Amino acid sequence: MAANAVLKARMSELGLTQDELARQMNTALQRLGGRPGDVSARTVRNLLNGTTRRPIGRSCVALEAVFGCPVADLGFSPPRTAAPPEDPVLRRTFLLAATGTAAAAIPARPLRLGQSDADRFHREYTELLRDDSRLGGTRRIENKAVELAARTQSSLASGGASDRIRRQMYRLASDVTCLAAFAAIDARAPQRARAHLDRALTLAGLARDGETMYRVWDHLMLASSQRENHAEAAAGAEVMKQSSVARRDPLYASLGYMRQANALARLHQPAESLRAMNLAEKAFGRSRNEQPSGWIAFYSPAEFDALSSYVWTALGEHARAESCLHRTLAALPDDMVRNKALFTAHLSLTQARQGEVELACATGRRSYGMLLPASGSQRTTNTLARTRQDIEATGTKAPEAVSWIEESRRWT
Repeated sequence: MAANAVLKARMSELGLTQDELARQMNTALQRLGGRPGDVSARTVRNLLNGTTRRPIGRSCVALEAVFGCPVADLGFSPPRTAAPPEDPVLRRTFLLAATGTAAAAIPARPLRLGQSDADRFHREYTELLRDDSRLGGTRRIENKAVELAARTQSSLASGGASDRIRRQMYRLASDVTCLAAFAAIDARAPQRARAHLDRALTLAGLARDGETMYRVWDHLMLASSQRENHAEAAAGAEVMKQSSVARRDPLYASLGYMRQANALARLHQPAESLRAMNLAEKAFGRSRNEQPSGWIAFYSPAEFDALSSYVWTALGEHARAESCLHRTLAALPDDMVRNKALFTAHLSLTQARQGEVELACATGRRSYGMLLPASGSQRTTNTLARTRQDIEATGTKAPEAVSWIEESRRWT
């Protein structure tokens, strides 16, 4: 009984544990057939160790949905006969659920999708990214991202696309869904973000792309952290670190270590947190001579300092956090309005926690003034609210502080 090395390699490429693959298979079965799946980690273990060499029925359909290819391409023996009776129903349901189109609307002769179509969808995605960098987590951006992801998937309904274009479109649909999730995170709506990310995981699996899967895990870790589930966030960071893309590219490895450092600091494990942050810095240094492309390009030296400041804040090292934030704000381009306002709010918080009350008030006022009228960045206003609480706790009667406390109550 030989282990299935092909399936193991594909799971490693996508950063999937046995539990996570079981969860994704069950999610796919729920979406395909309308009823929950019963795949367990033991089922996956049997698939990996060779006990199950020819998956059939719902297991077969779920595997193909998650990985986006026939089970024969995953190291299994193909089905001996035609699929069981429920299989065509599941497959038709999958097509309808994934595209939102009626069967009658599918053309008899499939339209051929090409690179120009993929580029057109990508231009819409780029416009949404620009809006997000300026405004932050508005429901308008979140909803437009959901709608764009649905249209991207719908374009694949006819099946008229090469494997390269199909994977590119699924990758884009996952990225756009991640953008919707990040808008929800910025709006402090982690449950809504989690729902988007469950969908993005399936799309990343269909894209068969490790970098796309890594991005989903990064956002899952952020949603867990926002729900104060720091143990889950640390586990998510561990998946990021162990992914194939992190083993291949030091920039991805650095971000995984940085996310882990943040989670461990909040779990009150300072030594382990500092060790992870040191590894993040070393990996980041190894990547400096390379020009990042795609989503990971956000992880610039300015972002590295900003994320470092979060770790120092969690560890109570507020002077170090302030130093990092000054470097971040000096390096950020002016068009990144949302991030400038957010990091300025964190600067105000670090100043308040060092007893610099009047300076913190002035910085907080500057942060709020940066937000555009249509901004939805609840993370920024929540940080300013925490600053106000810390200043109120000092009992200060300084006129500047009293005035700012009253003023800031109207913002948050």
